[in-house]
Amino acid sequence: MKSPVFISSLSSISALGQSPAEIWNNYKNPKHFITKHQFDETEAFAAFLPKEVRNAIEALKNENTNYRKLDDSVLFAIFSARKSIKEAGWENKRNVGINIGSSRGATGLFEKYHKEFVETGKAATQASPSTTLGNISSWVSQDLQTEGPEFSHSVTCSTGLHSVINAIAWMQAGFADKFLAGGSEAALTPFTIAQMKAMKIYASEDLDFPCRALDMEKKRNSMILGEASGILALQHENSERAIAKISGIGYATETLKHSVSISENGESLQKAMKMAIGKKELSEIDAVVMHAPGTLKGDLSEVNAIKTVFGKNTPAMTSNKWKLGHTFAASGILNLELAVLMLQHQEFIEVPFLEISKSPLKLENILVNAVGFGGNAVSILVTRK
Repeated sequence: MKSPVFISSLSSISALGQSPAEIWNNYKNPKHFITKHQFDETEAFAAFLPKEVRNAIEALKNENTNYRKLDDSVLFAIFSARKSIKEAGWENKRNVGINIGSSRGATGLFEKYHKEFVETGKAATQASPSTTLGNISSWVSQDLQTEGPEFSHSVTCSTGLHSVINAIAWMQAGFADKFLAGGSEAALTPFTIAQMKAMKIYASEDLDFPCRALDMEKKRNSMILGEASGILALQHENSERAIAKISGIGYATETLKHSVSISENGESLQKAMKMAIGKKELSEIDAVVMHAPGTLKGDLSEVNAIKTVFGKNTPAMTSNKWKLGHTFAASGILNLELAVLMLQHQEFIEVPFLEISKSPLKLENILVNAVGFGGNAVSILVTRK
């Protein structure tokens, strides 16, 4: 990076709630927020938005009749973006860029319209325009009336952090002064759950913690999906509102051995972390918020990557998917949010069944990871302001 970029605000909605205070309290709460749900003919674990958040999302549809045609992934993003830009204090929206991605996009609407097509042989008028991935950023821009660049993308599970590094690149190239960047995912649908189960990575054991992310003794895959959105307000200048700064970014891909695999030692993660750390001493990294999806190979490869990079300086490791599920594109942003909250409160959130980590004596620099299908990885170094 040419220079640090400051996080003016970070707004999210997830199973943990919607306000920073509520989310932090729920991180401090030792319980998880995962429940069982009936998806058509199959039952599965999932992490849903709280009722009050869902009601607030539904209320958006009464503001504008056009919003009734939008997928939840778009509505989630609109809701989070409004909060983020307000908390950042950005009254002038003239040169604000928007980059909000999604792994699955308009999953709910796509399944609805496809079912109608199979039953009737006809496609609904809104089937195409309401299921394009670009809907997310474009509708956020319409809602906020911004005038800067806006685009969406999908890089599977690392989409949210890719949005952040993409936004930083645009800002440092001089194309925009400020950026809203993040991810939104509303993928708790029967077909999506069925896809995850077909890959044999979904949790099936009804345990005290059904998602065993970073349980290095587990014998089965335990990934569980959640719904969420998370959006950062990024700017070059420091300000009183800034809550943290991004002091390093890293990204890498590796040769595929399998369509959803990552190498045993997480080669792409190693490269991304080294790039994000840059010239800092390894001992300066106090903690890593890991991608840790709860799968056997995914968790192990990331732990191996961290140990390979840091050696005897291995920092404290943590994750949040055991608590709120894997939220695909939003997951990296929620990881980043956990890092920021720990920096603000100077308190480390532990994983209840991880015994290979340690609580740090201080929290100044936290590395945040995300990994997506296709062997791609992103690491972002977040520093206390």
